[in-house]
Amino acid sequence: MIQLTTPISEEAAAKLQVGDTVEISGYILCGRDAVLPKVLKMIEEGTAGELGVDLHGQVIFHTAVSPAGVGPTSSNKLEIESSIGPLSKAGIKLHLGKGELHRETIEALDRNNAVYAVIPPVTALLGSRTSEEKVIAFPELGMEALHMIKVDRYPAIIGAAHGRSIYEKQ
Repeated sequence: MIQLTTPISEEAAAKLQVGDTVEISGYILCGRDAVLPKVLKMIEEGTAGELGVDLHGQVIFHTAVSPAGVGPTSSNKLEIESSIGPLSKAGIKLHLGKGELHRETIEALDRNNAVYAVIPPVTALLGSRTSEEKVIAFPELGMEALHMIKVDRYPAIIGAAHGRSIYEKQ
């Protein structure tokens, strides 16, 4: 089990391989299809600094934050998957979610030394490993706003790294 603490360094991201199991600790961002296009617009406009968090080395979990807890949503939804390349270019090192990604997305991860990890849909376990949460931006989106949560040993499996995918036939 590889222990990762946020922010994730370029060196740590470069060492991760498809199939590695990791546990993530520290602060991570949470966002899904409603908020990620808004974050991309801020990056394009050069206003991402207004989020109050440095994206470089960050982890983004494709989830909403609700009273029921957090659990992964499908990362291959158009609004989510199309954000992975630009967010990686902006400094995000690890994308957490579920589902198979397209080849173009895997290549974008590789170009930006970023990885994608599949997190099991275990809301109860993740709830017990989440100690803080706050809305960072777009509070009008409710549970789909951009959140930051503090996590301790979130389990995940690296699903795409360095141009390879766990979903590819070997």
